[in-house]
Amino acid sequence: MTADVLDTPLHGASLARKKLPSWALPGITVGVLVVTYLLKMLGSLNWIQYVLIAAVLYLIVQTVASISVEGWRHAKDRLMTGLLYVTLVLAVLPLVAVLGYTIAKGIVRFDPTFFTHSMRAVSEDEATGGAYQAILGTLEQVGIAAVISVPFGILVAVYLVEYSSGRLGRVVSFFVDVMTGLPSIVAGLFIYTLWILALGFDFSGFAGSLSLVILMLPTVVRSSEEMLKLVPNSLREASYALGVAKWITVVRIVLPTALAGIITGIMLAIARVMGETAPVLLTAGTLGWVTDSTVTATIVSDPSAYTTWVNGQLTFDHVSVRDVLTTVGRWYGYEFRLDDSVLATQQVSTTLKID
Repeated sequence: MTADVLDTPLHGASLARKKLPSWALPGITVGVLVVTYLLKMLGSLNWIQYVLIAAVLYLIVQTVASISVEGWRHAKDRLMTGLLYVTLVLAVLPLVAVLGYTIAKGIVRFDPTFFTHSMRAVSEDEATGGAYQAILGTLEQVGIAAVISVPFGILVAVYLVEYSSGRLGRVVSFFVDVMTGLPSIVAGLFIYTLWILALGFDFSGFAGSLSLVILMLPTVVRSSEEMLKLVPNSLREASYALGVAKWITVVRIVLPTALAGIITGIMLAIARVMGETAPVLLTAGTLGWVTDSTVTATIVSDPSAYTTWVNGQLTFDHVSVRDVLTTVGRWYGYEFRLDDSVLATQQVSTTLKID
C-alpha cells in the first residue's frame, strides 16, 4: 500500500509557489512615479520630497503585491532587496544632481576661450574670461611638488625597508603615519608661518608647492614602502650571492621590480593634492592672471584686495598700473581693456581722490 502511494505521480500539484510576473516591478515603478508626480502637481512638494515619497510608496506597493502572490517569505526578501536599491539610488542621486547642475550651467562656457584666457580685467559679474591661469598654476605647483616629494619619498621608503633596523626607523615610520592623517589646512598654515612669516618670503606659487609637498610625502613614502616589501627576498639574496653591493642591488634589482607599484603610489599622491584649495589659498593666493615667475611673484587676487576707501579717496598698495586704471574705470562705469605687459607688471602705490 505504501509503495503504491509513493509510486503514484502527483498530477496537477505545483511544488513551487507563484511568483510576480516579470513586468510587475517595472509596472509598479512607473505607477508609483506617475502617482507621486500627480501628488507633486496638486500639492507643493519639492523634488526631494517627491523622491522620498516615491521611494516609500514603491517599497509599500511592492511588498503588498509580493505578499498577495508569493507569500510573506518572498515578500521579506523583495522588501530588503528593494530597500537596498532605494538606499543606493538615494546615495547616488545627490552626486548625479550636482554633476547635472554643474554641466547644465557650465556647458555654455565650455569652449576654447575657457582654456586659453585668464581672468585679467574681468569683473565678477561678467560671463567672460577663463581658467587658463588656474590650469597653468595647478600644473606648475603640482609639478614642483612632485619633483621635490617623489625622490625624497622614495629614498625614505628605501631607508625604511632596506636599511632601518633601530629606533630611528621606528621614529621615521611613526612621523610618516602622523603626516598621513594631517589636514591640508594645517600644512598650509605651517608653510605660511615658516616660509612667509618667519623667513619673510612673499606669497608665491613655490610656497604653495611646499605646502603640497607636505601632503604628498606620506603617500609616496607609504606606498613605495609597501611595494618594496613585496619584492621577494630571494632576488636580494641571489644578488648578494654574486657579490653585488647592497646599494647596487637596491638600484638595479629592488627598485625596477617594484617600479609599477611605486608609479601607482605617485599617481595617488598627485591625485590627492591636485584638488587642494586651503593650503594654496594660504600660501599662493588667488591670482586671476598669469605671472612671469612662480617663485618670486607676489600673488594678488584682485585690485580690491590691496585697495582701501577712506573719505572719498582710493588708496592702492603695490598694485599694477593696469589694475589701478581698471578699478577707476569700473568706478565711473567705463571698461578698460589694457593688454600692455608693462602696465600689468609695474606696481605702484598711490592715492586717488574720487569725486
